[in-house]
Amino acid sequence: MSSGKLMGIGVGPGNPELLTLKAINILKNVPVICSPRSAESRPSLALSIVGFVLESRDDEYEVLDPVFPMHEDQEELHAHWDKAACMVKERLEQGQDVAFITLGDPTVYSTFAYLEKKIRHTGFEVETIPGITSFTGCAASAHLSLGEKDEIIVIVPKVDERLAPILEHADTAVIMKTSRHSKVLQDIVGKDPRQKEIISVQNCGMGDEKIIKGFSQDKKYLSTTIIKFKDQ
Repeated sequence: MSSGKLMGIGVGPGNPELLTLKAINILKNVPVICSPRSAESRPSLALSIVGFVLESRDDEYEVLDPVFPMHEDQEELHAHWDKAACMVKERLEQGQDVAFITLGDPTVYSTFAYLEKKIRHTGFEVETIPGITSFTGCAASAHLSLGEKDEIIVIVPKVDERLAPILEHADTAVIMKTSRHSKVLQDIVGKDPRQKEIISVQNCGMGDEKIIKGFSQDKKYLSTTIIKFKDQ
């Protein structure tokens, strides 16, 4: 029996219509779908996005839903990743292909990266199917051009002491998950003397998507802020 293949599939920022044709075709036929959750009590958002594809199937398939918690305890995180890798490896050894679905794109701040390293290290084949990223989805919703000509785009997953010197060279800054650090971000951006256009997008591509001029003040987890700097 030949081994199965692990496929990391980006399902986009939230709107099911933004799934790629390749993602849909794989999800229509793959025998195992791995759809991680951030907590035991939370359903998988990625799974809800691909729900219409799975509902169209008339065959049986298995859904694995390991927990990938959203915190900084490295020992606990690795324990969860190891558990998920064992679940996936077992199916691959049985000759079953496994599709790991993830929000946005599998290569951009995705939980898929942790699993891919563990599975590839054991010798199984891995394929990555790109998806529309959250920040390009946000820019499209807000009617913003992220970059033109030779402009520099900076993508920031976390606000800390590294941000201020980086922003000096940025024409556009994309700050992801801004609900975690909005006050610090405002302080840093406020010290930059350039004129700015600031747009925040919450729950991009979903039914409750919200576009805000300026910084988002509430604590929506799926919040992205785009800052366009303009020379005086």
